[in-house]
Amino acid sequence: MKNDITFRLFGRNALFTDPLTRIGGEKYSYHIPTYESIKGVLKSIYWKPTFIWVVDRLRIMRPIRTQTKSTKPLNYSGGNSLAIYTFLVDVEYQVQAHFEWNEHRPELEKDRVDGKHFSIAKRMLERGGRQDIFLGTRDCQGYVEPCGFGDGQGVYDGLDELSFGLMFHGFDYPDETGGDKLYSRFWSPIMKRGVIDFWKPEQCSVRKEIRTMKPKTFEEVSNLKSVEDDWRELDTETV
Repeated sequence: MKNDITFRLFGRNALFTDPLTRIGGEKYSYHIPTYESIKGVLKSIYWKPTFIWVVDRLRIMRPIRTQTKSTKPLNYSGGNSLAIYTFLVDVEYQVQAHFEWNEHRPELEKDRVDGKHFSIAKRMLERGGRQDIFLGTRDCQGYVEPCGFGDGQGVYDGLDELSFGLMFHGFDYPDETGGDKLYSRFWSPIMKRGVIDFWKPEQCSVRKEIRTMKPKTFEEVSNLKSVEDDWRELDTETV
């Protein structure tokens, strides 16, 4: 089954934070992308509830630099407020990922056509994604393009090892894990010669329950387009 892609991800600014700490006025970016943020990029490239994107590896190509900016966040209760955001600046990564069938969606079994999903994902990557790409937040526009993992010279290729401590990994959604609870999970990433090998979600032992959540229901025709229809639309656009 062909199900893996590699791509270059880059942008002027990025803000990768722990969503549980975003309620405050000030935000400070992690030094590296979170698993969940890369998964969000993959979903913007191409996604369907039929499968789950799994992030395998990340390669950091440019120096890790931060910049602090004063911003005026939208205040729905009225008035003005000033907040300090610390962004990553001039970021570039190489990402390797693959998709796996979502076994918690047996009703979508007929849509598991790996060749066509893989081809659509590659074509969407070549076009820069099916939706806009964001680097952690909508304030930070990102861009993607195909590349080979390991191509070019990375700034940390000569660094043996660097640990980033405990940080947010991602969410366990009922749509992908079963059950009726939403959990956040955490891990301790280590960069070796510029490359970070992501743990799979099931390898993360530190978890926090957030709230009760019911999985969304998907049905063909009503709120799900079959891969065959997606494929025909792409062929029409190409012509």
